[in-house]
Amino acid sequence: MRACVVGAGAIGSLFAAHLATVGDVVVLTRRDGHARALNEEGLRVSGRHEFTSRVTATADPRDLPEFDVGIIATKATGLEEAAQSLAGRFATATMMTVQNGLGAEGAMRRHGEWQLVSAVTFMSGTKHSDTHVEYILDTPTWLGPYGDTPFERVQEIAEVLVDSGLKAEALPDLLPAQWSKLIFNATVNGVSALTGLPHDAHFAAEGDDSDLGHLVHQLVDEGKRVAAAAGVELHDDPWEMNVLATKRGSAHYPSMLEDVDARRPTEVELINGALVREAARLGVEAPLHTAVYRLVKAREASYS
Repeated sequence: MRACVVGAGAIGSLFAAHLATVGDVVVLTRRDGHARALNEEGLRVSGRHEFTSRVTATADPRDLPEFDVGIIATKATGLEEAAQSLAGRFATATMMTVQNGLGAEGAMRRHGEWQLVSAVTFMSGTKHSDTHVEYILDTPTWLGPYGDTPFERVQEIAEVLVDSGLKAEALPDLLPAQWSKLIFNATVNGVSALTGLPHDAHFAAEGDDSDLGHLVHQLVDEGKRVAAAAGVELHDDPWEMNVLATKRGSAHYPSMLEDVDARRPTEVELINGALVREAARLGVEAPLHTAVYRLVKAREASYS
């Protein structure tokens, strides 16, 4: 399988390096220097796995060769640019979105009639350089068909991911998994961005009245009410996902916390904003998530 990975952050690098062990991989980067480094040095993975892969990289989408599967691994803030860069090309390719939140598939559809696969991933890593990514959480990627994409195509891609050493599961309907992660992310990312806390034991603590876990639990419950109104039966309980994640040892730095610390735009629109808009559409009260959404937007406004 020939794969193209668009976006070479931690997640994109993990996909690219592993897939390069079982097929040809081209990586579309944002910077020429990044592409040159990957072409010269390869892509090293440490942590859960230890190896170096050879990939082809370019910062110019016009240089991309034909491929079978495109993995759109940009942050939500880079999704529109990524979709535009592929528009009008690679008609036979299947494009897989792995962004947090809701709406990534629609953004891709506006720019092409590709077969689309929806995915959410729980694996995580840390980029130490343009050519080195540390594989931290080897948790699975869930994949499902979008629109008229055959489920068999989803299964094929999942099998290749597993063959490459990653964990993946094909699901006939991704919405239950997507909503589980949406509620988890809207809660954990939003609270982390506002408090400055990494995802640690504070998020599950409920022993004292002042403990943060009470608010986290209430946000999760509010999100579950929105999902129920949407007719979605969750794949996993977001509260249990939260508790489990806080027990994994070292604290995880959510992407939204990294963004506000670096004074960058966050993914709040596709995550918290999507949940708040769905609540309004369904007529469900969501005051806590609305407050978190508006506060994160205000945090972004404070940059200037």
